[in-house]
Amino acid sequence: MDNGITLLLCFILLFGYYRKVDLYDSFVTGAAQGIKSGLGLIPYLLAILFPVYLWQGLGLTGAICDKLAPWLAFIGLPGEVLPLMIMRPLSGSASLGILTDIFSRQGPDSPAGLLASIYQGGTDTTFFVLTVYCGSVGVKNYRHTLKACLTADFVVYGAGLFWLALLLK
Repeated sequence: MDNGITLLLCFILLFGYYRKVDLYDSFVTGAAQGIKSGLGLIPYLLAILFPVYLWQGLGLTGAICDKLAPWLAFIGLPGEVLPLMIMRPLSGSASLGILTDIFSRQGPDSPAGLLASIYQGGTDTTFFVLTVYCGSVGVKNYRHTLKACLTADFVVYGAGLFWLALLLK
C-alpha cells in the first residue's frame, strides 16, 4: 500500500513536470486554499459538535431509550441498539463507542451485535455530513436532502430488523 501511494505521488510529480507546471507554486496555492477551507468549516463543525456533546452531557439518550425500549421490544429491536440508532445520525465517534460497548457486553454475534453492525455500516452521520458538506459550499437550505438522508436511515433500520429476523430463524 505504501508503495502504491509513493508511485502515485511520483507519477503526479512527473506528469506535472512533463506538462511544465510550476509544482512548488501549485502546491503552495493548494495548501493555502486547503487551510482557508478548513478554517471556514470550523463554525459549522462547532454548530454540530456543540449540540451533540450537550445531548450526551444531559443524558438525553439514556432517558429516551428508557422510555422507548419497552415499546420497541415487541418488534424485535434489542434495547441495547436503540442508543446507537439515536446517536448514529449525530456522531460517528459516539456511535462507534456504543457499537464497541454492545460488542463487549453482548458479543458481535449476538442479535444486538448483528443489528448494531448493520446499523453502523448501513447508515451515516447524517447531521454531521450535511453540516460539513453543505457548510463548505455555502448551502443554507438543505431540507430535502435532510429528508432523503433520514429516510435512508429509517429504511436501513427496517431492513436491519428484517435481516435479523431472517438470521435468527
